[in-house]
Amino acid sequence: MAENGTNSTNGQGYVGTRTIRPDGADKVTGRARFGADFNLPGQLIGRVLRSPHPHARIVRIDTAKAEALPGVKAVITRDDFADQPSEFIPAGEMMMNYKDVVRNVMAREKALYEGHPVAAVAATSAAVARRALKLIDVTYEVLPHVIDVVEAMQPDAPVLHDDLFTVGVEPRPDKPSNVAKRVEITLGDVEAGFARADVIVEREFKTAPVHQGYIEPHAALASVSEDGSTELWCTTQGHFIVRAHCARLLGLDISKVRVTATEIGGGFGGKTVVYLEPLAIALSRKAKRPVKMVMSREEVFKASGPTSGAVVRVKMGATKDGRFVAGFAELKYQAGAFQGSPVQPGVMCAYAPYYMENVKVIGYDVVSNRPKVAAYRAPGAPISEFAV
Repeated sequence: MAENGTNSTNGQGYVGTRTIRPDGADKVTGRARFGADFNLPGQLIGRVLRSPHPHARIVRIDTAKAEALPGVKAVITRDDFADQPSEFIPAGEMMMNYKDVVRNVMAREKALYEGHPVAAVAATSAAVARRALKLIDVTYEVLPHVIDVVEAMQPDAPVLHDDLFTVGVEPRPDKPSNVAKRVEITLGDVEAGFARADVIVEREFKTAPVHQGYIEPHAALASVSEDGSTELWCTTQGHFIVRAHCARLLGLDISKVRVTATEIGGGFGGKTVVYLEPLAIALSRKAKRPVKMVMSREEVFKASGPTSGAVVRVKMGATKDGRFVAGFAELKYQAGAFQGSPVQPGVMCAYAPYYMENVKVIGYDVVSNRPKVAAYRAPGAPISEFAV
């Protein structure tokens, strides 16, 4: 192999050569280590108890029997995570709110989707951990739920959050709803543009909340020392995001948190969110031993974020000579259980490929009883551009 990392000997650098993948040899020989491949001496196995209901008030959690089971070293619930103030932070093309991040990691007053974490255990084996989950007694008050984005916007829809008021409308609403935000961009005079049109076409499109479908499930291995120093190995596309989130949610000194991103078996944007990582750290801190957690395939689909499902209404006007003179679009994006869908990029990109003097696009960020959405390959943009 040449010094430039190719199989070329023609002295022309990379031009006209086949470059050698720096990680290729490790992956084809099996030396590459993915999240579930990491282990530490004395580690425990962590498992998560998840809500069987898409919307339910958590009246009571009794972990006494689980804690008494031989082999169980730690049990955590909502009581192990402090409330976080409302603070929005950028997450690529999307936004996250620390108040919601902690509630997505572990349900508090309510479970907001089927698969929402309610408790977690660390035990000496996977079998003991599974038995412990069955011994946790959770009393639920089952509530009406809504999973369709249009139904969630209706005035009589079950409300997920009593403190969620629509942003971007005047006057400010005095009642909570599932519409977290309204965004709009306008260019030129859309009504005048449609008045000039010789033909007007209007259509409605629906897209499903498609999961990224990465082959490798989420995995995390945490080890917390007595002085608070924390080591974390996990399947992530953003180890600095993971470090910041875990330190914030668990009150850790960020300088003592070290995150190692393992080899990743696919992510496509979906592994930029914390799920198991704070749970593994909290369990390790409580048990005083390393804790390893790996999602099952069912858990990946039930409890990690897909892209938004959406309803998009498009109206376009053109003249007989083939010129677009006006474009309108209304986007309704599912955010999942917490606000923060990629509706803003969707609004910005809907008509971006076309030159139009008159454009108006309105978008709605809508919560429903589904897992919180995550990024997926240019978040928000393909949905609106597909419809247009």
